Amino acid sequence: MKEVTIHTDGACRGNPGPGGYGAVLVHGRHRLELAAGYERTTNNRMELLAAIAALEKLRSPCRVTLWSDSRYLIDAMTKGWLRGWKSRGWLTASREPVKNVDLWQRLEAAMSSHELTWKWLRGHAGHPENERCDQLAVAAATRKPLPPDPGFEG
Repeated sequence: MKEVTIHTDGACRGNPGPGGYGAVLVHGRHRLELAAGYERTTNNRMELLAAIAALEKLRSPCRVTLWSDSRYLIDAMTKGWLRGWKSRGWLTASREPVKNVDLWQRLEAAMSSHELTWKWLRGHAGHPENERCDQLAVAAATRKPLPPDPGFEG
């Protein structure tokens, strides 16, 4: 299996507001940067979309280490939240509907053929790839015109 390192970040100018995501994929000497923005969305949606977009770019099963500064994403994947939400019919432990179900389901599909290790890092702490993802996300959020985020409600 190919080994791929992915860094991701999301940004939102207001929450909700215009938002964007950035991702950097690295395999050996190969590097790919991804970014996209949406007219009205949330930071959490952009954090999820960064991971989804990166995983959807992989053409064959890979061993992936995915780095994010989003506790929302990393905790859902490493603390079993996603499994719990799904087993309860997409309800939280307090029986509230899970937010961003469309993206959690899409993330599940995107990661299904890969071996993933999820890693958290502190954002805005000088890590070069995280800083680059932030730059990509902020730039994507400020482009005009931005398309709507089809899954955003609110």
